[in-house]
Amino acid sequence: MPGGVLGTMEKRSNNVMGNVNLPFSFAGFIPLAFLGLGVYRAWIEIVFVGSFVDFPAAHFATRDFFDIVMSSMLLGCALGARKISPFFSKRAPWAISLLLLTAATACVFASIYFPDVAFELAIAASIAGGVGIALMILIWSELYGCLNPLRVAFYYAGSIIVGAVVIYIYRGFMIPWLFVMTSILPLASLTCAYRSFNLLSSDNLPSSNWAKFSVPWKIIALMAIYAFAYGLLEKYLYVGQFGPHSAFGTVAAALVVMVGVVLQGKNFDFAVIYRTALPLMAGALILPSAFGLVDNFWGNFCATGAYTAFSILTMLILANICYRYGVSAIWLFGIERGVRALFMMLGRYVEQGLNAIAPFGVNDDLITSGVALIAIIAGTMILLSERELASRWGAKFLYADDNDPVEQKHALVDRCDAIAKDKGLSAREQEVLLLLAQHKTISDIEKELIVANGTVKAHVRHIYQKLGIHSREELFEVLEAPKNGEAPKGKGA
Repeated sequence: MPGGVLGTMEKRSNNVMGNVNLPFSFAGFIPLAFLGLGVYRAWIEIVFVGSFVDFPAAHFATRDFFDIVMSSMLLGCALGARKISPFFSKRAPWAISLLLLTAATACVFASIYFPDVAFELAIAASIAGGVGIALMILIWSELYGCLNPLRVAFYYAGSIIVGAVVIYIYRGFMIPWLFVMTSILPLASLTCAYRSFNLLSSDNLPSSNWAKFSVPWKIIALMAIYAFAYGLLEKYLYVGQFGPHSAFGTVAAALVVMVGVVLQGKNFDFAVIYRTALPLMAGALILPSAFGLVDNFWGNFCATGAYTAFSILTMLILANICYRYGVSAIWLFGIERGVRALFMMLGRYVEQGLNAIAPFGVNDDLITSGVALIAIIAGTMILLSERELASRWGAKFLYADDNDPVEQKHALVDRCDAIAKDKGLSAREQEVLLLLAQHKTISDIEKELIVANGTVKAHVRHIYQKLGIHSREELFEVLEAPKNGEAPKGKGA
């Protein structure tokens, strides 16, 4: 696998980019397989959201049942993560996901030709699709949890665009061809995931050995709150037969992040997403509703764009926790995605209830907006309690054995974070410090952070200056000092 066309392209790109002093290196971005996550996003919209096909099966609340099954599977996998993870090295999750998603596709399309049994087909599709897509989500989450934040931002934003493009293309197919082409999407997505895992170095692959880590409840609660607010206004967001994964606002938000990463590269400020996604969500969900704009193009554009930006932010935070601390993506994403789907569905039902009990003569849209506003204010309070991408968002390590290699790695991350804060290191310098502490070479760090030749040396020089040291040996002494209860060495010690 690594010796295939994509691998060759990546090697050639490394050779070319290594001699050019650009602000950003595309060397790590050549493999298109990492964008395969967008393929399963397209499958969800075509089969279960039904943005442009009126499937008879969808008339039986297929999507709600699908969400319940998916959430149950995700949370169940999270509970059993220590026994079943990692997925990348096991054949069963891949095979089960492929078989069930293919079966779900067949059931939904069959309801067009056999409307008399549409209810039974809807139930079968929801069960098969819910279980299959949960496994697919966790496989991709496990992959993204192996990547540094720059890669996650680029690949995830790119995947969102790929998913939308697939949906736009598929809108032109007649039903028989649409069925055939939709049936191959699960296989295509899993093939991309398999290829992507093979492109990772062995030391970056998921491990079955991970220390106890409490739930990062802040980011999960935050995502749940905003998913609930989004669910409240979801009925207004499907304009012109475009669903959540193909809306113009969705594509625009992803494109902004993707272009930002390309243009700024190593200088890309993740805090831009962090500081603007949530306020933008508040404005997009509340202001359009207050002015009666939620049912037109611009209301849709603002709301879907804001929610997409926040989804990218959530992926960055959770993937970064997995990447930095070696936490199981099956466990972490299983909890977050399961809770997210349930709260979004809850928002849809609350919206229906508010419409039913709204007093005569009162604009029920304004009532819905008021409830959404309360949710957004609660979410903003959580936002204000955290200020960095590298934050743990309320989680703590539950140490049991200081001699355990995994827990030693976590302790090393703690020491690097403390030193970075004390010495005023930038976010990228903090990232380089951690990799230096893990005995990575300059070449290894350049490859992992996807930066041009010589950039890491500049970061190392700045780190040494701020710590008042001159060599890697002195750096290790500084890193060891907190462990022994001593004051860090170097300037200002």
